[in-house]
Amino acid sequence: MATVTNRRWLAGLAGGVALAATATVTPAAAAQDERAATQVALNQYRSTVGGPGAAVHAGNGDETWTLTSGTAKLFQNRPITPTDHFRNGSQTKTFTAAVVLQLVDEGLVGLDTPIERYLPGVVSGNYDGNVITVRQLLQHTSGLARIGVGAKANPDGTYELAELVRATMDEPPLGAPGEGVDYSNAGYHVLGMLIEEITGQYVGDAVTERIIEPLGLEGTSFPAPGERALAAPFVSGYQGGRIPPFFLWVDTTTSFEPSVYSAAGAMQSTLEDSVTFFRALLKGEIVSDAALAEMRRTVPQNGGIGEMGLGLNEVPLSCGGTFWAKNGGVESGHTSTTAVTDDGRFASVVTNTFAQPAAVQSFEVLDAALCD
Repeated sequence: MATVTNRRWLAGLAGGVALAATATVTPAAAAQDERAATQVALNQYRSTVGGPGAAVHAGNGDETWTLTSGTAKLFQNRPITPTDHFRNGSQTKTFTAAVVLQLVDEGLVGLDTPIERYLPGVVSGNYDGNVITVRQLLQHTSGLARIGVGAKANPDGTYELAELVRATMDEPPLGAPGEGVDYSNAGYHVLGMLIEEITGQYVGDAVTERIIEPLGLEGTSFPAPGERALAAPFVSGYQGGRIPPFFLWVDTTTSFEPSVYSAAGAMQSTLEDSVTFFRALLKGEIVSDAALAEMRRTVPQNGGIGEMGLGLNEVPLSCGGTFWAKNGGVESGHTSTTAVTDDGRFASVVTNTFAQPAAVQSFEVLDAALCD
């Protein structure tokens, strides 16, 4: 495992802001073994678009390995570990999609049934719930806006799913239903409401009872509204930017209210749990073979990474074949992506900042890990 050496942190400023000198990373062990290419990719990822730290946890079958770069927390020489907690952002969507597919398996939901049948009057305003189907919500082809910007918080700063959805109905459509892929957090808010309507449970409880507990994912949880703290040990999250040769980081670990994303991006997990979940899903241990086949039915994206399935992306590998993945980035200061292949390889990467380039380029680290 690589370690960080000769790190010098400069002045700490008030309000959790830190100005840090560029770190020198020495991939001592990795440079001498077969993981050297992945270590180089990880170091490059962290130093160009990542946060103060990054890590990749990968393997094939029962073999697992972890490479790190930088630190999980400023002012400490503490590499990120496979059991450190972080907000997994839109990887939450894959959990939500899996629960919906379980309801399909149980005959309680139809993939090609209009959402109006299950949630009368909910998808309305600028949208037609009689036309938009469950499949389209899962595959981001519903045309719903990315988010409802006018959602009103409760007095305590938390958000209700119904309010998040209501605010979206005032937003202009991104396209016609079924026309193409337009990524929508709001679509997964509607799916969260669907889960609550069918199961009679808070969506987080349904995810917990149906997936987290059966798989023994002890480092994974779906927070209650207002539950901003991460379980220990955790990866501190940061936002900021680079002013070479300096970095400016602001600690945002607990500044994010998870209920604003709910079924679209509220969960916390670990690298270890992330690969356990995705491996189980792709092995057919969470949904039926028929439901998994539906999740793996993809459509092309315009400018997106790979092709879009139901809560999954299929992405080409540089060494041949494809992998199935989902990435997530969230304002708590965490970006993560998990991938599995049909032949049993797996990898999950995290960095402790929130930025679109970090989400996009995480796929390069995954490719290196799966092909190394």
